[in-house]
Order: sequence, then structure tokens, then C-alpha cells
Amino acid sequence: MIDCHDGKIVAYTAGFHPNAELANRMLAEAAETLPDNARPVVHSDRGCHYRWPGWLELMERYGLIRSMSAKGCSPDNAAAEGFFGRMKTESVYPEHWEKRTRDEVLVLIDEYIHWYNHERIKQSLGWMSPVQYRQSQGMAA
Repeated sequence: MIDCHDGKIVAYTAGFHPNAELANRMLAEAAETLPDNARPVVHSDRGCHYRWPGWLELMERYGLIRSMSAKGCSPDNAAAEGFFGRMKTESVYPEHWEKRTRDEVLVLIDEYIHWYNHERIKQSLGWMSPVQYRQSQGMAA
């Protein structure tokens, strides 16, 4: 789950098979980071995990607003697609993940996301990382 304000990965789950439990856990973890009375828009593609009743129930419980583009046209998912492209370029390809065990890959994902949030600078954030930017704006300790 990416905050489009600054590109910070606010929650993520990883596993060996995509399923609704992973998607639901990620949504709940992201929602728990929100300040009271926040009602952000959640952009997603049209994947089945984002349309099933359990996801919809969580969206309602946390007061989130759903945004989903038409089939075959997914600008709502652009932030996530851009992030995955950067992760592949900056971490997957140089690390030769195909030579790693599945458990090693999960560790590399954790390490990359921590680096991305805390150290990877972005021009759009005044050459700060998402965490540094939030700190400069008084949004994080």
C-alpha cells in the first residue's frame, strides 16, 4: 500500500501465493496507520482480491473510499506498478533473485522496502526519502 502523497510504502504483505488474506492483512495494517477521521481513497486494479466481500467489508469498517478504473485501463494502480518497476530495476535484477530461495527473496523484499522508505531519495521530495520528507513536514517523529 503506497501513500501517493510521498510514495512511502505504508504497509505490505508478501507470500508465496496471492490470496485474499494477504490483501486483507495489508489493508488492515495500512488503515491502522491512519489518523482519526482520515478517509483516504484506495486505488487498486480490478483484481478479485479487491472486489470480494471481505475486502469491501474492511473498506467500509475503516471508512475508506474505493477507486477502481475500467477494465483494461488501470491508472488507479499506476503508483503500485511504478514501484514494482523500480524495485525490479534496483533490486530484483541486480540481486539475481532466481538464484535465491523463496525465504531469501522475502528477506530481500523487506530490506528493499526499508531502504526505499528510509534512504532512497526522490527529486519530488526535495532530494529526501519518504521518511525524511515526513519528518521535515512534522508528519513523523
